[in-house]
Amino acid sequence: MDYALARQNMIESQLRTNKITQENLLDAIRKVPREQFLPLNKQKFAYLDEDIPLGAGRYETEPMVLATLIQALKLGPQDDVLVVGAAAGYSAAVIGQIAKSVFALESEHDLAARASDQLTQFAFDNVVVVEGPLTEGKADQGPFDAILVNGAVAEIPTALTAQLKDGGRLAAVVRPGEDKVGTIRLAEKAGGTVAERTIANASIPFLKGFEPKPAFTF
Repeated sequence: MDYALARQNMIESQLRTNKITQENLLDAIRKVPREQFLPLNKQKFAYLDEDIPLGAGRYETEPMVLATLIQALKLGPQDDVLVVGAAAGYSAAVIGQIAKSVFALESEHDLAARASDQLTQFAFDNVVVVEGPLTEGKADQGPFDAILVNGAVAEIPTALTAQLKDGGRLAAVVRPGEDKVGTIRLAEKAGGTVAERTIANASIPFLKGFEPKPAFTF
């Protein structure tokens, strides 16, 4: 399979046609081989617009949703970024092509090890993989200019927005319930206040630890 051609076709047919217009983001996606961050038996699906299971209830977010999340953050070469739920490292690798530094937070040891191996192999030396609870973020390395939550959440996590700099941005897919339509939301911090706005509809699997709380019943 010609993965480079498949990657270019994905950019032209999936991303550009769905309002992904930031050239630095498209260039980053063009440079990073998504297939290399997937299990061998899943690599042939790398450029389909699907969430790809990685094991342990975790997924590699579908390209269209991931690109929309990253574009919403409006990243530049001056930005320090936190990726929450880095999985096997693909999203952090893409962001690392644009931003100054990336902390890729992952709670699953095997995924963190895979991410670290792949990022080292491709010499993405401004991306650091750190293990720890996703819900806590990485306050000791913050505050951050931007935070990407790589999976759906029931609501924008205040523990994470607290780790944004003034002027910082957080992007996530918010799904209030299992049967609810998700939306890509951008939270922006200004003067200590966080304001949210909706970018687009999207539904991806929940990130472990950020699922809706069970409804109380008598």
